[in-house]
Amino acid sequence: MAEKRNAQGSAVKYAQPIDSKRDKLNPEQVQFMRKAEIAQWGKNAGRLRSRNFITGLAIGGIVLGIYGYTFYSVSQEKFLDELENEAKVARANYPKTSAN
Repeated sequence: MAEKRNAQGSAVKYAQPIDSKRDKLNPEQVQFMRKAEIAQWGKNAGRLRSRNFITGLAIGGIVLGIYGYTFYSVSQEKFLDELENEAKVARANYPKTSAN
C-alpha cells in the first residue's frame, strides 16, 4: 500500500503503536490511553457477551445431547438380560448338592 505524503514530501505516520516501556509518556498520556482502551472494551463488550452466550449454549447443547444419547443407548442394551436368563437356566439345570 502506498504511503501518504504531506506537503513537504515526507511520509505521514498513522496510528503508530506505542510501547509504554520504550516511549517515555507523561501521566496525562497514560491516563488518556487507559480511557481510550476502556472505551474500546466497552464498545466491544456487548458483541463479545453475545458471542460467549451463543458459544455456551452450543457447548451445553452438545453436552446434553451426548448425555441423553448415552442414557438412551444404554437403556436399549439387552445383552445383560440375555446373560442373566442363561445364568438362571444354567443354575436351574445344575445338579443340587448340600453346598448349594
